[in-house]
Formats: sequence, C-alpha cells, structure tokens
Amino acid sequence: MSELLRIENLSAGYGEAVVLHDVAFALGEGQTLALLGRNGTGKTTLINTLAGATRQHGGTIALGGQALHKLAPHQRAAAGIGWVPQERNIFKSLTVHENLTAVERTGKWNAQRVYEMFPRLAERKTNLGTQLSGGEQQMLAVGRALVLNPKLLLLDEPLEGLAPIIVEELLRAIRRITQDEGLAAIIVEQHPQAILAISDEAVVLDHGTIVHTDKAATLRTQPEVLDRLLGVAR
Repeated sequence: MSELLRIENLSAGYGEAVVLHDVAFALGEGQTLALLGRNGTGKTTLINTLAGATRQHGGTIALGGQALHKLAPHQRAAAGIGWVPQERNIFKSLTVHENLTAVERTGKWNAQRVYEMFPRLAERKTNLGTQLSGGEQQMLAVGRALVLNPKLLLLDEPLEGLAPIIVEELLRAIRRITQDEGLAAIIVEQHPQAILAISDEAVVLDHGTIVHTDKAATLRTQPEVLDRLLGVAR
C-alpha cells in the first residue's frame, strides 16, 4: 500500500497559542483513520491544520509527496483535501444543486453520484440550504467535499447532534465512500465504537499529543483501554 499522508513533528494552534505538540503519523492510500480523544484535546485543531485553517508553528505535512504545509487553504483543496468542518459551511443562500455544482471538479464524484448516495438531497435539489434539516445539511456538506474529488476526506464530528436514523444513514454512506470507493479519510467523532467499526487505524490525542495508536479493530475490542483513554467504553 502506498503512503498518502505523512505528518512529522507537527505543532500548530491559533495565533501564539500552541495546541498541537510534535504530532506525527502516516496514513496509506484508501485507509480510514479514527481520530479520538476527550473534548478539548486537539482533534478539531488537527483537522483544521490539515485544511490550512490554523497557524502552524513547526513540522511538515505531505499529501502524496506534496508539501501541504506551504499551501493556502484553497491550494490544499486543489491538492486533494476535502474538508467537512463541524460548522458544515454550506452556501445557505444557494440551492442544494447549486451548492454541489459551484465547487464540482472533474472526476468520479459529481452531483449525480452524490444524489445516488443521498436520495434525500435528490428530492431537495431545488431547496435552499436554509430549508434543509441538520442531517440534510450534513449530507450536503459531505457531498460538497466529494465533488471536489479529493484524495483525503476530513470529517469533523459528522454525526454530532443528528437523529439516530440519520446517523445510520450517514455511517452507511461513509462506509461506502471509504471501504467500497477506497477514498482515504480521517474522522473525528465522539462515538468511538461507531467510527472504529468503519476505520482501519486509530489515533488518540490528549493535550495536543498522540498518546495511543492502534489498529481500529483491535482498539474496538478493548473497552478497558477506551475507558482509560476516553472515559467512554461504549
């Protein structure tokens, strides 16, 4: 398996405040990484740093051998980063279809494939972003990242605040995107068992530092380790 992402000695934060300290790991092409940790441990900061939305104080980020840490956010998107932040950042004044086609790049993912993945969006393609439920907005945010045809998908708590039926729908979609379609992903989530079930690797952050790495399948069968690291065994 070829290496897709390599992070070395990464330190980053907001302004002069350093949140991440000497973070280092690698991810292979087509692999999914579960990024875990208690609230406030630096998970979102790491995702935001990969997308170029923080101040980097040191270290390197390479995607497919290209140095990302030297690029602006829009250049990172062009290089292959697909980012779904907690805020979703859809264009609420545009329709569902306009949201997708406004950012669409040539590749295997287009608006029609997103509609096949999320039939709810197909039914609401003429609705404005403001007319969508929270779950539909999340689906649209994922769809917008996909039509960029990225090499790496970054998902920051994609299941947060959603109804159980929508959570199951999104989990099935994420599993298809990563396992069936082979798109590499890093997923931040507060429900470790749900994400570990569809991930290959796992990294746990605490106080901005990696404190544990393992195969996702192994960590999923170790509730006592999850309880110690996260305070949540299930």
